[in-house]
Amino acid sequence: MKDTEQSIIEAAILIFNEDLSAPLEKVAEKAETTRRTLHRYFKDRKELMQRCEKEIRRSCALAMNQAYNSSEDPVIQLENMFYAGIQCGTRHTFLHKLHQLHDHAHETSNKDCVKFEQTFQLWTSHLKLLQTTGMISAELSADWIQNLYNGIVAACITSLNQTQNQQEVKKFAWFSFSRGIGI
Repeated sequence: MKDTEQSIIEAAILIFNEDLSAPLEKVAEKAETTRRTLHRYFKDRKELMQRCEKEIRRSCALAMNQAYNSSEDPVIQLENMFYAGIQCGTRHTFLHKLHQLHDHAHETSNKDCVKFEQTFQLWTSHLKLLQTTGMISAELSADWIQNLYNGIVAACITSLNQTQNQQEVKKFAWFSFSRGIGI
């Protein structure tokens, strides 16, 4: 059984991914607890959001590292990392939403931007390697590939929320992404 704090974090990620301004009561309800209990763990929305972001970075980075280390074949590594991103799904899209708050302009001098980049550094560097070796089309920019990936992850979440078969969705997603980048 999950502990209460973790249940609140997971509920917040789901609720805030749908509506960043959702009331904390909705998070507490989703976590099957009370708002009072929520505040025993988190003093306010800001602290809860920071913990969500930290948890997302941790879990997505772990999933990406495990996927990368699952094979020596660079294309299989990419495919497994792609599936790990889908598995992170809602967490992945929520992290992007948090990073884009208030018309955010991404800057390498911003410590939050650096943390964001580090979360996806393995993915990004692997894509660059595959482009350098000619396994991915060099005509595509890294930003385009990342936006394509983000769009496919969002499409997967929508499809899974519509109760489509998870294996089928993953197959369609990889087919779309791999063809889209020229593998």
